[in-house]
Amino acid sequence: MRENTLRAIWARGEAVVNGWLSIPSSFSAEIMAHQGFDSLTVDMQHGVIDYQTAVTMLQAISTTPAIPLARVPWNDPSQLMKILDAGVYGVICPMINTRAQAEALVAACKYAPRGYRSWGPVRASIYAGPDYGDHANDDLIVMPMIETAEAVKNIDDILKVPGIDGVYVGPSDLSLTLGCKPRLDQTDAPVVEAQLKIVEACKRHGVAAGIHNGTAAYALKMIAAGYQFVTLASESRFMAAKAAEEVAAVRKTGVKAGKLPAY
Repeated sequence: MRENTLRAIWARGEAVVNGWLSIPSSFSAEIMAHQGFDSLTVDMQHGVIDYQTAVTMLQAISTTPAIPLARVPWNDPSQLMKILDAGVYGVICPMINTRAQAEALVAACKYAPRGYRSWGPVRASIYAGPDYGDHANDDLIVMPMIETAEAVKNIDDILKVPGIDGVYVGPSDLSLTLGCKPRLDQTDAPVVEAQLKIVEACKRHGVAAGIHNGTAAYALKMIAAGYQFVTLASESRFMAAKAAEEVAAVRKTGVKAGKLPAY
């Protein structure tokens, strides 16, 4: 089976640099895959990506060493199994608030006897190799999202569930449930405290802590705090930010549409 290099990175005590894909395009996925990310996550929850397009994006990613992941829309066995069959090497699942929900997530992602995932790795066996079934239970990554006050309260119980490889902090939803405005790169004390509580719990249980970041500077702060999976914005945010920067640079010259500057 093709190696899941994220596990090797974590085993060395290093952090995974993850990219985020919300645009339904195999071409934009291919561009991102060639930028040096350790992994790329296809966002099927808040991105505008359906299953068929996700498959083409995974095909584009597979031309590079980047590890393909997906954020599923919900803790729904049918959606989890289908995207795993498409060849992702890990799933990020939103709104996991209790141990029971975490157990249900793991069970849907594991073949018997560890779970009840149905056999049918239609593309996964092509991407990963013919021995996929021998290694999938151990190699694929399961990451529940910790993004509510309730989940933070239950963090130790959630992390005790066998098969949880890491957690992923959704700062915006976490902020909302803690009475703060939803945003990335949080500095509000209740959210910062919760993020630190989560990473400390992950250290105790020997699993990776992940978090979504708006900037590289904040991602570096999170790595220093112990996070081992950091997402840098998204391709749509990168495109918007760079486009706005370039337009603003031209506007500063006083150029108006249809008129050339005087020389």
